[in-house]
Amino acid sequence: MAGISLSRARTIIRKTLDAGKEMELQPLSVIVLDAGGNVQAFERQDGASPGRFQIAHGKAYGAVMLGMPGSAQMARAEAQAYFIAAANGALGGQLVPVPGGVLVKDAKGRVLGAVGVTGDSSDNDAAAAKAGIEAVGLVPVI
Repeated sequence: MAGISLSRARTIIRKTLDAGKEMELQPLSVIVLDAGGNVQAFERQDGASPGRFQIAHGKAYGAVMLGMPGSAQMARAEAQAYFIAAANGALGGQLVPVPGGVLVKDAKGRVLGAVGVTGDSSDNDAAAAKAGIEAVGLVPVI
């Protein structure tokens, strides 16, 4: 498997949004990036604020570019704020280092991309992403 197909990306989004509905979350925005940080697919639910694209992208972009999920980025920021600040500068200020940026791996542990979810609490965003990724048989790293 070379990456996340458009069909699979759309399914991840649909299943993530379904999980958000089941969890009674606020309106979500979901993005799927490939292993190079390029947008594969994005959706914003009715009622989600318009700035959510940039937040979802920043969560997923940080995960794929740093090779660590948002939860690990947040821990790193708390322990070594200078590192995340420097990485954010190097990556054009695009990082949002909080939970909700989830790495996507295949069964062999290869990074295929990342999913970014925003709209509710960061932990709930990550839980919804996890459900969407698992629904297509891939491995989430939250």
